[in-house]
Amino acid sequence: MSSTAYFDVDGTLVGTNLLHPTVYFLANQASVFKSARRLGQALLGGPMMAVAELRDRRLFNELLFSNFRGMTEDRMHVLSSEAYEKTVAPRIFPGTRDLILKCKDAGMRIVLITGSLDFTIRPLAEELGVSQSDIITNRLEFKDGYATGKLMRPVVAGPTKARLMVADSKKHGHDLQDCHGYSDSYSDVPMLSVVGHPHCINPDNKLRRLAKAYDWPILDIETPSRVDIVRA
Repeated sequence: MSSTAYFDVDGTLVGTNLLHPTVYFLANQASVFKSARRLGQALLGGPMMAVAELRDRRLFNELLFSNFRGMTEDRMHVLSSEAYEKTVAPRIFPGTRDLILKCKDAGMRIVLITGSLDFTIRPLAEELGVSQSDIITNRLEFKDGYATGKLMRPVVAGPTKARLMVADSKKHGHDLQDCHGYSDSYSDVPMLSVVGHPHCINPDNKLRRLAKAYDWPILDIETPSRVDIVRA
């Protein structure tokens, strides 16, 4: 393969955000009391996370996943399949598989690069036929089998995505100018800017305006077995 297609996940390939699986994990603890306590703590931190989401995606990720502090790694593994089946699988966009297949048919390696946790992305990668070695995700730090509430470095968000893509392309001997990038969010402009072929899927308003200015294609993958290019 001579190039890579880098895909953001939430909002790009599936109609989810980081909150969907996180809430599922927090709400399905070993007891009702533990679930209620974790959800309550997350709600208290909601205003701070809302501000962080607007200003600093990395900080938002760190605040959100700090809610996993004290959760056992075993519990995370037990819930991961359930969380995927309940929150992610039903929201895979109808044209997602077709788009990935088109990229594969064009000889491209597929990489999922996302701020989501590896626990929820690994089942998605398997579903979409993406190698487990070709996912770049956030990972929780564990000590003695318990989550510390911290993310392992580097935190996959914003400009860091672009740096990770540069390193990944060098590792595999691919020229980024021959690579493709796909995202729905203005926060991913850095990752779209480092590839020669950026694409927008369900773009937010700021990204749509940028796509119009730079003539980046906007893809419609809402229709099964069809990937349409919609000009901004």
